[in-house]
This record gives sequence, structure tokens and C-alpha cells, in this order.
Amino acid sequence: MDRSKFRFTHRIRVRNYEVDWQGIVHNANYLLYFEVARIEYLRHIGVKVDMESIQQDSKVVLVRNEIDYRSAAHYDELLEVLTRVSYIRNSSFAFEGIMYESETGRLVAENLAIHVWIDPLSNQPFPVSDRFREMVRSFEGENLQFLSSELPR
Repeated sequence: MDRSKFRFTHRIRVRNYEVDWQGIVHNANYLLYFEVARIEYLRHIGVKVDMESIQQDSKVVLVRNEIDYRSAAHYDELLEVLTRVSYIRNSSFAFEGIMYESETGRLVAENLAIHVWIDPLSNQPFPVSDRFREMVRSFEGENLQFLSSELPR
């Protein structure tokens, strides 16, 4: 992933209960760190993120979550989690993430998370809202792709 395309960074310090018996961050926590950064990204661009807004006219579900572990994170390290929306399709969009250890710049992990906009009544894919598209476009600029077809699942 091209680090220069990322305009948002969230910092997370590794807490003692997030490491395993080997003294490294338990693998499930890396996904949590990326999720926290995605939520903070949405707040940063102006998306209202709370239980009421999530359950109104439509909902967004995570349908694919990939992670590539590059090096282990350890207790008390400060991690920089870069995140961005890389594309928006008809009813789906992708978040990309890169995680670095802050002091050394060591690459820790990379993430791809695909989300689908869902109609809350039918639970069927629903077009991504124009408002969301514009908020992301305003923040991401030329780095955002709009694609017309959906990814095969």
C-alpha cells in the first residue's frame, strides 16, 4: 500500500491486557485497532457515529476483513494506524489500513476491510448514500475511486 495516499492517522498505545503469554499483541487485537481507526476516520470526516445513526435508514456491515501481519507489536508501543476509503462502488466501499510502530516506523500490519450498505428492513444491499460519497470525496480527493460494478463475493 502506498503510504502517501493516507490522509488520516489514529494512534493507539498497546495495553497490558492486549498481549499474550509471549509478550506480543494477540492477533485478534490488530483487527480491533484497525476498526477503532476506521470509526475515528468516519468521525473525522463528519459522519455521525452512534447507535441511533447506525440503525436508521440503512446500515453498514463488514463483509470481508483481511489482515497481513508484518511484525509483532508489544506492550506499551505506540502504534500509528493509517486508514482511508480507497473506493466506493454501488453498495460497497473499501477501507485500507496500514499500522506502524510510531518510534521506529516498523511496519506492523496491513488491512483491507470491505463494507456493504444494507437496507435495514430487507437486509439486501442498498446504494451507498450520496451524502457519504460526498463526505469521503471531499476528504480523500483524487485518491478515491468510484467504481461502477460490485466485487464478486
